Amino acid sequence: MQDGVFTIGHSTHSLEQFIALLQQHGITAVGDVRSKPFSRYNPQFNREQLEKTLPDCGITYRFLGEELGARSDDPACYEGGKVQYDRLAKTQVFQSGLERVRSGMKSYRIALMCSEKEPLECHRAILVARHLVDLGISVQHIHADGSLESHEAALERLSRQLNLPECDLFRSHEDVLEDAYRLQGERIAYDRGQDESQPDENLYDRLH
Repeated sequence: MQDGVFTIGHSTHSLEQFIALLQQHGITAVGDVRSKPFSRYNPQFNREQLEKTLPDCGITYRFLGEELGARSDDPACYEGGKVQYDRLAKTQVFQSGLERVRSGMKSYRIALMCSEKEPLECHRAILVARHLVDLGISVQHIHADGSLESHEAALERLSRQLNLPECDLFRSHEDVLEDAYRLQGERIAYDRGQDESQPDENLYDRLH
């Protein structure tokens, strides 16, 4: 189909609302990029439920959390207990996930799904979309109200939120965006230490 990739956060939608958003944008396949594909507080988005319900609506479901999730089993991807997105992105596992998406685009209109309502608060934008764009793939984020935001527009919004200076004689636009990715990645990246300090009931309803 080759018309780019979309992302979406299931947030606290009902399953009916979520499916309506997918149908609004003609999505034919959902790639689940959650490392842990279930939620104690929103069980309608557990993997087993989506595997059963989405195909009934003509939407294919694929779990991609092993390849494109925000956590890693590779100790080399961590520093001080926190995932380093730049290291994770270079792993063979992550690169194979990007290739799965690129290959899937030939047959499907894909939305990559995670839990967070706001794409800028989620690795689907700060990690996955970044590297899809680097491959020349356009990415648009589906917001909770059904509106679309290009990844480029989302990055400009992030730069403003972080109060980053505009490009000048010594810093290019690309330098500013690199800072935006780095700062936001440091803020939202999965932290093993925080997980250990959370009650069990919150363990699988974190950002990723």
